[in-house]
Amino acid sequence: MTATTAALPQVECLYDSQPPVIKVEIRRTPFWKRTVDVCGSAFLIVALLPLFAVISVFIKIVSRGPVLFKQERIGVGTKGFVIYKFRTMTVNDGPDLHRDYVAQLARSNSQAQKPCYRNRLIYGGALLRALSLDELPQLFNVLIGNMSLIGPRPEVLRLEDYQPWQLRRFEVLPGISGLWQVSGKNRLTFKQMIELDIRYVDNLSLRLDILIMLKTVKVILTRSNH
Repeated sequence: MTATTAALPQVECLYDSQPPVIKVEIRRTPFWKRTVDVCGSAFLIVALLPLFAVISVFIKIVSRGPVLFKQERIGVGTKGFVIYKFRTMTVNDGPDLHRDYVAQLARSNSQAQKPCYRNRLIYGGALLRALSLDELPQLFNVLIGNMSLIGPRPEVLRLEDYQPWQLRRFEVLPGISGLWQVSGKNRLTFKQMIELDIRYVDNLSLRLDILIMLKTVKVILTRSNH
């Protein structure tokens, strides 16, 4: 094993075995959407390279372990893919705690408030999350083509955690931001989140994507995204 290979972060897998195969209608990605995704993600990656470098160095200084957090999520057509994030939690913390919490929310009518992870976050991790800087590596997911700039947010749940009608959120590519993120986010219930995702699927348009992008910037600048 080379030094380069040994340094690669391990992928957090949500499944003990292969997930069940469930067929979901896949909507063809419009040409304009893929064009915006490729051009937008490529531009942002180049423009933000200095920020990527600063965050990477910071994480290595304040915490042992890999810079990137990699985890399997459910994508378009319920196919799995690996999502990239800057690591904000200690290396010993896996996805089970958050997955169990979200699964409980999915079965209730409670607001989607996140549990307190402060004792598990690395130094500065809370700020990276509050400013959504931990999400920046997902620009590479967009460039690769397994995510979009805008779409339903890929959650940590397994397929069996969803009700059949909720699977419609997987008809399109998942996004870095979406209608839920700019419509109240943690003030909403899981059911309301899914309803917003499906509303986005049914009303997919360039105008809607641009509107969500503009609102996303506002949400991040006002730090109302957590």
